[in-house]
Amino acid sequence: MGLLGLLKTQFLCHLVICYVFLLSGLIVNLVQICTLPLWCINKQLARKLNCRLAYCVSSQMVAVLEWWSGTECTLYTDPESYLYYGKENAIVILNHNFEIDFLCGWTFCERFGVLGSSKVLAKKELAYVPIIGWMWYFLEIVFCKRKWEDDRRTVTQSLKRLQDYPENFWFLLYCEGTRFTEKKHKISMEVAEKKGLPKLKYHLLPRTKGFCVTVQNLRGKETTKHQLYSGCLMGKSTMPTYGFLWTQSQRTSLNVPPGSTNSTRKRMYSRNSTVRQVGSLAP
Repeated sequence: MGLLGLLKTQFLCHLVICYVFLLSGLIVNLVQICTLPLWCINKQLARKLNCRLAYCVSSQMVAVLEWWSGTECTLYTDPESYLYYGKENAIVILNHNFEIDFLCGWTFCERFGVLGSSKVLAKKELAYVPIIGWMWYFLEIVFCKRKWEDDRRTVTQSLKRLQDYPENFWFLLYCEGTRFTEKKHKISMEVAEKKGLPKLKYHLLPRTKGFCVTVQNLRGKETTKHQLYSGCLMGKSTMPTYGFLWTQSQRTSLNVPPGSTNSTRKRMYSRNSTVRQVGSLAP
């Protein structure tokens, strides 16, 4: 074990990382609050500043995933589509197996230069969480209550505000609506059978209303000819929840089965089409 590997196993080092994240995150939140008067003068400049500030927080979490734990995230896609990643806006569809899936999505955002401006459809409660939630508020993240009667109007309004966003962004969307478990999958397939829908082996029945509203309201956000709708699939993992935080030596000391190390390799398979090809959708 080298010096770096030894440092990664020290509890004091863990505390330093947490302290730096919390302190820098709160400072970023404070600076974001200071940008509020700028919104009245130059909204687009304020948006750009908030993208840079958000990157200061998000990049730390991506660094923990890739540098600290050594997680490998691999993208599989066709070469033609690869040329446009990060150079235009995209709706990215992800499945949801583990709590860390959003970090893997952020990892690919980082690689293509859209981490600071990336968007998600998140639960309303997250807006009140310090650092991440407050950061998302200033990034104009779309929040929902998971009640369609309330969400239809608020989500639509939030999405329309993004049509003049000055930065290219990826909108990360988890259409399953919740994390995959065997119990949820069984219930989901029972619903699929009652509605006469195809049964899915590795996914929950997608919630189409949020997807339809997103496509409808972001359709006008076209800054290039090749704006993409991307369908992405994250590889499954056998590591226990948040096991990615363990270093290799910690996995060994905790007697994690050898096969579980596969969890440090996340795969994303991307299939792409233009938003226009999706057609006209009604929720």
